[in-house]
Amino acid sequence: MKQAMLIVNPSSGKELGEQYSDHALKTMKEMGYETVLRLTKGEGDAMEFAREACEKRYDFLAAMGGDGTINEAINGMAEQEYRPLFGLIPLGTVNDFARALNIPMKPEEAIDIFKQNHVQKTDVGKINDRYFINIVAVGALAEASFSTPVEQKSKLGPLAYIIEGMKKMKEKQPFELKVQSEHDWEGEALLMLVALTNSVGGMETIAPEAKVNDGQLHVFIIKDMALPKFLLLLPKILLGELAESEHVHYMKVTKLQANSTYEMIANVDGDEGDQLPITIENLKQHLNILVPVQK
Repeated sequence: MKQAMLIVNPSSGKELGEQYSDHALKTMKEMGYETVLRLTKGEGDAMEFAREACEKRYDFLAAMGGDGTINEAINGMAEQEYRPLFGLIPLGTVNDFARALNIPMKPEEAIDIFKQNHVQKTDVGKINDRYFINIVAVGALAEASFSTPVEQKSKLGPLAYIIEGMKKMKEKQPFELKVQSEHDWEGEALLMLVALTNSVGGMETIAPEAKVNDGQLHVFIIKDMALPKFLLLLPKILLGELAESEHVHYMKVTKLQANSTYEMIANVDGDEGDQLPITIENLKQHLNILVPVQK
């Protein structure tokens, strides 16, 4: 019999993880998998469980939880010698990665698509020695979210830094930024966004061109500007027109290096990451993920 692992974050989705796990285990059994259940108890557990699934060469790995749990599972799988087929069951508030893959937001429906056995090769982002599935942001506005309450982050996702950052725009801090890639850029910036998919903070309009398997990093560098001009960018975000603004430098690259003379810390999928300099790259079509058949 084929071997599988189900990772469940019991605290996700208003603590409904264990309730949905029964349906997932039943479905995976019907698919011919003998499944081991792993419940996370703290930070890093999902990553270790996913690494175990790779080392033991399980045929299938499924993870149930919010973006944080899915992020950890992918960090455990990425660049391993063997990577099992992957499935995800969204239980969080935002669920950006699931949205980008067109996976249903209702857990029962997300579990049921496993039976379609439709595989999508999917990109994974890499920043220095860790991995991301959504976005990397650099700038004082991004760093502001480190002090944002967890409750607000869970509701707003990576866009929490914009809300929190707006409160601090009076003392806005442009920084010197140097980006080296297929297309170089150097100048004074307020914010750099590096998006992997089209869904950021539950919105699908920041990087509408981004596809889950295009092998590209979608880079938005918001240049230094006065507060009124910055406020005018917000409607463009909602309309999917951020790249068209004269105050934004947009480029698509496969790999970049970012440096600054300032001490800047990257925001990775909404959490504190490494200090610049950083290297970011797209691991093209790195994972095989079960997604719905598109009608």
